[in-house]
Amino acid sequence: MQGDPSLYDINWSTDKIQAFRQTLLAWYDETKRDLPWRNTNDPYKIWVSEIMLQQTQVATVIPYYERFIETLPTIQALANAEEETLLNLWQGLGYYSRVRNMQIAAQQIVADYAGAMPQTMKGLLSLKGIGPYTAAAIGSIAFGLVEPAIDGNLMRVTARLFELDADISQPKSRKLFAAILYQLIDAERPGDFNQALMDMGATIMTPANLNPEASPIKEFDRSYQNGTAHLYPVKKKKVKATEHQLIAYVVQNLQGEWLIRKHDEQELLTGLWHFPLLEQSVVMEAVSEEELIEPFSDWWAEQNSLLNDYAFETEPSITINQQLMPFGDLSTLTLLPKVKHVFSHRVWHVQLVPLMMKIDQAGLQENENMRWQSPKQIRDLPVSTLQQKLLKALESYL
Repeated sequence: MQGDPSLYDINWSTDKIQAFRQTLLAWYDETKRDLPWRNTNDPYKIWVSEIMLQQTQVATVIPYYERFIETLPTIQALANAEEETLLNLWQGLGYYSRVRNMQIAAQQIVADYAGAMPQTMKGLLSLKGIGPYTAAAIGSIAFGLVEPAIDGNLMRVTARLFELDADISQPKSRKLFAAILYQLIDAERPGDFNQALMDMGATIMTPANLNPEASPIKEFDRSYQNGTAHLYPVKKKKVKATEHQLIAYVVQNLQGEWLIRKHDEQELLTGLWHFPLLEQSVVMEAVSEEELIEPFSDWWAEQNSLLNDYAFETEPSITINQQLMPFGDLSTLTLLPKVKHVFSHRVWHVQLVPLMMKIDQAGLQENENMRWQSPKQIRDLPVSTLQQKLLKALESYL
């Protein structure tokens, strides 16, 4: 692929472009971060690191990356992995669609490319979950493709170098950045060039902590020369995340097991196990026993009309409401700490409500999406960071 130079001519001489490359790469060679995926040209390992680094800090990723590669060292191993293994390896990183897409892509590679990562941009872009940035990162680092890997760091550095007013949140702006970076990228070391700009954006030309004097490329930087670094990049403000009130029902049977369910494909946190979560229209304060149990009873009735698909059976003459009671003093329930969980587009405020079954269930009828599990068994299942927070909050109450 090539950028369209007509979109933006940097108007640098050949000597200036070469000087920029040499200065940037010399700095990178001397100061580059020692990261486990930097010590390999294996496209699989580079791919895993790039997917993990989306939406996640480098320091957080390192132990996850090392565990993932140790457990699933090859594309074939990833393609054949059980879903529970994948989710456990990813547990705590969030955005679980990333690892699901990776497995689909691995299966594509096995089926369509004889198990070897494709070495062209077209081939890389054909894989599930791999977009232009990830394809360029893998291609340039592993295969020497002369492709700029345009992420937030590269756009921030480039915007300051040329005082660009293009809004980096707009997809169309990427064509402009591509046009510039194709003019700058070093054809002999494209992977190092991309990683050098990434490190520059991550360590020196950061979003907030401006330190222009420390930049090795300041002589090429218009924003440094004009004192305008704080104005770039241009980015429209994010839409404010919506606030949601939820109840997490901790239903315990007489064996000390808790009811948990697996979220389906239509829900957030797909494929992960949780206490039943119900959204409320108002903040829960002082409520009666009936008001606590009624929402759960209504939810339960909606799950399935067939009795034998329930995770516990009820005697025909006994309603779910009659089987359940608050676990502990009702007046203390709302004193349980509320758990806050932030997604990219919404914020959940989750109130724990422990409920106890009054009688032993008539017979246990589990299915693949609803189970009774001991607290230890729950910790061994693929659960989200939210569920981990809920379990920790329960420790002080039960």
